[in-house]
Amino acid sequence: MTRKLFYEDSHRKEFEARVLFCAACKEGGGFWTVLDQTCFFPEGGGQYADTGYLGEVKVLDARERDGVVYHRTEAPLEPGDLVCGRIDWEERFEKMQQHTGEHIVSGLVHSRFGYNNVGFHLGSDYCTMDFDGLITPEELRQIEWEANRAVVSDLEILVQYPSKEELEQMEYRSKIEIEGQVRIVSVPGYDVCACCAPHVKRTGEIGLIKLVNRMNYKGGERITMLCGFRALRDYEVKLAGAKEIGALLCEKENQIAGAVKRQKEELEKQKYENGKLVHQILAYRAKEIQIESPVTAVFDGSLAGDAPRELMNLLLDRGADICAVFAGTEEDGYRYVIGSRQADVRPLGKAMNSRFEGRGGGKPGMIQGTLAGGQDEIRAFAEHFIKENREE
Repeated sequence: MTRKLFYEDSHRKEFEARVLFCAACKEGGGFWTVLDQTCFFPEGGGQYADTGYLGEVKVLDARERDGVVYHRTEAPLEPGDLVCGRIDWEERFEKMQQHTGEHIVSGLVHSRFGYNNVGFHLGSDYCTMDFDGLITPEELRQIEWEANRAVVSDLEILVQYPSKEELEQMEYRSKIEIEGQVRIVSVPGYDVCACCAPHVKRTGEIGLIKLVNRMNYKGGERITMLCGFRALRDYEVKLAGAKEIGALLCEKENQIAGAVKRQKEELEKQKYENGKLVHQILAYRAKEIQIESPVTAVFDGSLAGDAPRELMNLLLDRGADICAVFAGTEEDGYRYVIGSRQADVRPLGKAMNSRFEGRGGGKPGMIQGTLAGGQDEIRAFAEHFIKENREE
């Protein structure tokens, strides 16, 4: 059994330990190293393992099996040696901030709605909680405020190891069935939960609880949360973005939503007006293009959006049997649209895709895709293919 120093003091950063075992990992590289005691929390309870160093050797991961903590190290360590271990404290502390914040939020949701936390993931950037019931945005806002009241109350986090008899008399949350000794983590007045992870000592250390996103998930709700320093960094990034947008729009940060809405409405209006102008230009352009047989082929690098398809339809209206419009250049390749009111153009598209390294398809009356080749070569190939197939 490994002595788990992280349970004795969650804020301990360094320790000395004796190397008991070291062997190469069968998968993933590195070495599995066992110590007589450790501050490295192994992966568990939805939380990733601690990282850090044993001497000068980096610890990449930690796993527990049958009470023994295995450290995955970059290099081997000699059994019998005494090593100094140090965990990545900033990473550990942020994880404890998130995990203790999760207990408060989950406890509030459970007490108010009776929902269970059925999924918890504490990643390197975000923390997510899955609840088996729906929560409205307003209800979530209220939960967030209550959670932060718990933070400013600076409550002591309590850890208990109750006996089997004591446990039977307790009401507590647990996502899984637990065998053996159960570790109970309590936030007085907010949550009592079975948990194997280290936590902050007082709720004031969490700093801030911010619920940044919600989405319906498997009939319930997935909530994304940031606590403490993670929440602060997120605020810094978003504030910087808001300031930049505000400067561009000549608005204060707290008024940019209205300014962006006005900009969007103006852009939509301009897009509509531009669309009418493009349609008029295409109509004039279509009148100037000569209808040819067996195919009216148009190459124009200025066409964008739906303009190639619109021009094709205008030329079909003028009597073109088959019309092929190519938007792009020989250097960058072409985006094509080919249509007909009488013929099935799919065989032509398939042949052109094969000949010019193209991709695309569609219905008998219209196909779309991309290809690469020279303008004259593409035009000649299309004309030859249509003539040859008509003669057959």
